Amino acid sequence: MDIRSKTEKTKVLVASPEVMPFGGTGGLGEVAGSLPRAVNHMADSEIECRVIMPLYGSVKPEWREKMTFLGHKNIPVAWRSQYMGIFELEKDGVIYYFVDNEYYFKRDKLYGFFDECERFSFFSRAVIESAEITGFVPDIIHANDWQTALAVVFAKTVYADRNIRTVFTIHNVEYQGRYGADVLGECIGIDEADYHYLMKDGDVNLMKGAILLTDLLTTVSPTYARELTYPVSAFGLDGVIRDNEYKMIGILNGIDTVSYDPTNDPFTGYAYSAANIRGKRWCKRALQKRLELPQTDAPMLTMITRLVAPKGMDLIADVMDHLLSNHDMQFVMLGTGDQAYEDYFRGLQYRYPEKVRSLIEFNTATAHNIYAAGDMLLMPSRSEACGLAQMIACRYGNVPIVRLTGGLADSIREWDGESGNGFTFFEFNGGELEYAIRRSLNLYDDRKHWNTLVKHIMDEDFTWERSAKEYCVLYNKLK
Repeated sequence: MDIRSKTEKTKVLVASPEVMPFGGTGGLGEVAGSLPRAVNHMADSEIECRVIMPLYGSVKPEWREKMTFLGHKNIPVAWRSQYMGIFELEKDGVIYYFVDNEYYFKRDKLYGFFDECERFSFFSRAVIESAEITGFVPDIIHANDWQTALAVVFAKTVYADRNIRTVFTIHNVEYQGRYGADVLGECIGIDEADYHYLMKDGDVNLMKGAILLTDLLTTVSPTYARELTYPVSAFGLDGVIRDNEYKMIGILNGIDTVSYDPTNDPFTGYAYSAANIRGKRWCKRALQKRLELPQTDAPMLTMITRLVAPKGMDLIADVMDHLLSNHDMQFVMLGTGDQAYEDYFRGLQYRYPEKVRSLIEFNTATAHNIYAAGDMLLMPSRSEACGLAQMIACRYGNVPIVRLTGGLADSIREWDGESGNGFTFFEFNGGELEYAIRRSLNLYDDRKHWNTLVKHIMDEDFTWERSAKEYCVLYNKLK
């Protein structure tokens, strides 16, 4: 029986292993930092979102100084008991909780440790146990990716008497939280009768458990939701996902239009807008000067990405030498990843020192400058659950060139002279990518029509407001 008053808001606790600006490695952190704020800021919203994440050692002192310590207790992690401290911070209308345990989280990076299952089993328990200290008793826990999958499993098994409803979002199905069966007793600690929820092909699969047990299942774009039912895209979970497709919905992510705003970007030297794009040319000149590239009006192709195979790096390697040899153009890449791809891009700069800059790093300020300076942004992904770079690029008038997969297919449409917001291709091969790039280069030569496209894409609506409305509908279904 629902004993809440009719005026009481539905309490949603968003559980994520990373949340920007406190700590993150990619799109998941961006989503967890933006969606709750958008939901809470909606007029007449009947939802209150709060967020919980680990207190990593990398959380900056400027944030720690603003936190309030709420209390602590010991919580079970399988057969052991571990300290859990809870800190609170309010920012932009959202209350954030930070789970403190230095043994698990005071490390030099977020992920990549031998005891990953134990770390996030602890965090998933803390998501539920924290209510005793915070006083925020969630009606709904919204868990994200494999690191919080056990929060769903615990809510439906160990804590089933609390009647917590759950939403589980798949951001990247490639990472599922797979471990040997020994972790059931060593790290997780659920009843043996419930082991079957987690077992798959002889191993423990944390994401499988969350998919089976969650009340509603989401992913980060409608096309990715369909792709997850195919063996080629689901990394072995397609059967489980098909069996639970009835409760799955794809909701396209938005972007933080305050952080990514060419009219008021602290990282770029020149402001511009769709109404007046002159400043974009000066952003390009500034980046060329900084990178010691010729300060010309040649088209600047850009990439801001992880250098891994799913991002289409092999296609770039297939076509880039040919394009650079035959076109007056520049290419600026920012990112890190697999050694072989890093070496390829270093070699590309060596072969074309007057045209290419390969920045093997990740730097937020540099990323903003590349978005603002670039003319085209390449995203030839083999798979892309949602993608944010293509939306950010539109915001800065940096025309996306994308392969039609996942969220790229849901957000970018071929420019036909009047509508659309980029250049697209479908088949995963170098010839298709090169043809899309050539179409963009041809239009760039017609500067009047190119500027029409640039202004058009800068007015695209990729705000979180649209996505937040869809999530509110979802949360309301669980009342």
